[in-house]
Amino acid sequence: MKKHILIFDDDIDILSILSYVFEEKGWEIHTRTDCENIVKVVTEVNPDVILMDNWIPKTGGALATQILKQNSTTAGIPVVFFTANNDVEGLAQKAGADTFIAKPFNLDDLEKTISSFLK
Repeated sequence: MKKHILIFDDDIDILSILSYVFEEKGWEIHTRTDCENIVKVVTEVNPDVILMDNWIPKTGGALATQILKQNSTTAGIPVVFFTANNDVEGLAQKAGADTFIAKPFNLDDLEKTISSFLK
């Protein structure tokens, strides 16, 4: 059964690269460029893992993560916070993310981080 990854990032290039790389791993990739209707989107996709950028239109990654973690339907879905902010660890903790990875990131490290939630 394919694992579903939902990626929120407003950078189309990052979405394209990650989609290509992760689809090669056999994962089903879903992407969004904003966090509008975040609970509805996540509930419809029902991902195994969410990658959440901090700098994303409408809601913003930190608030979107908080909304997901406070909702009983989406709270158990792991969120990997990834951003170019200097305090990515602090932002991830404040948002309630399960873990974080700083941009620019190493693709192998990102894959290992995601894989750790797919077992």
